[in-house]
Amino acid sequence: MTREQSLVVTGLEAIAKQLPFPVLGIDSDNDSVFINETLTEYCSDRGIEFIRSRAYRKNDQAWIEQKNGAVIRRFLGHERYSGQVAGQTIAHLHGAMRLYVNYFQPSFKLMDKTRNGSVVTKRYSSPATPCERVMQHETVEADTRASLNERRAQLDPVALLHSIRKTRSALAAIVSPEIRSTPRGESLERFLVRLPDRWRQDEGAASRPPKVRAPHNWRTRPDPFEGVWCDVLGWLQEDPDASAVVLLDRLQSTYPDRFERAHLRTLQRRVQQWRSIMASKLVYSVSCETLWDEQSLPEMALAESGAKC
Repeated sequence: MTREQSLVVTGLEAIAKQLPFPVLGIDSDNDSVFINETLTEYCSDRGIEFIRSRAYRKNDQAWIEQKNGAVIRRFLGHERYSGQVAGQTIAHLHGAMRLYVNYFQPSFKLMDKTRNGSVVTKRYSSPATPCERVMQHETVEADTRASLNERRAQLDPVALLHSIRKTRSALAAIVSPEIRSTPRGESLERFLVRLPDRWRQDEGAASRPPKVRAPHNWRTRPDPFEGVWCDVLGWLQEDPDASAVVLLDRLQSTYPDRFERAHLRTLQRRVQQWRSIMASKLVYSVSCETLWDEQSLPEMALAESGAKC
């Protein structure tokens, strides 16, 4: 939903809590959300080795690209999803996928490859799940093995598959024209209540200690978007990819002689703030260990696909 350095660090912290082993290194691509001081200081403070792949050499990330095809695209397909509802649904789907693939989906691993003229001979390991491979590693402690065994015993693969199918049905409902054309529901009203909250900024992103200033909690000029922010949020819910320029043009056509081009930067900051809040709420509110209940997910997606103020 938004590209922000502090959200990347928050996501890495959430991933580290779910891993059964410590993080020793991070190998990223050359995206600006990774190549920055925030992630560098995060790795330096925790003793994590941080390296990057070569530019325009996607084979440096061959294992990641392989899983994008074997796991992500296999479950999600190639549709383009956008918006807070779709992001929340995908997060729940990833939570069920993570448990099913890591605990119950065995796979081969290439051990070695030899070439004799034009004949290539490949030797694979025995099929095993990622959980089994972790437990077979000699450096894994006994407590970790016991914890993984206990967690696996609590999971039901049939229930996980059922949750995956229901969540994929919800995604199909989100992208269907019938769902997109439905009237707005009530969920955006809850978003509006939480809108004044500020997403905490990562303290490690600052190169020097910030200056202590008195809190500024008053306005120096009238809010130009007072009374119309509900309309803007509704348009964003209908078209999550809409830019601030498109929204301002729509405001100018809806409310003639009220908005000027000078209001564009204010609207851009407000839209970016809303998207950051929605992304941060998604990171903190969705638990990867929690599966959705038995209610109809397509109906849930329909109920939360819009809002009114």
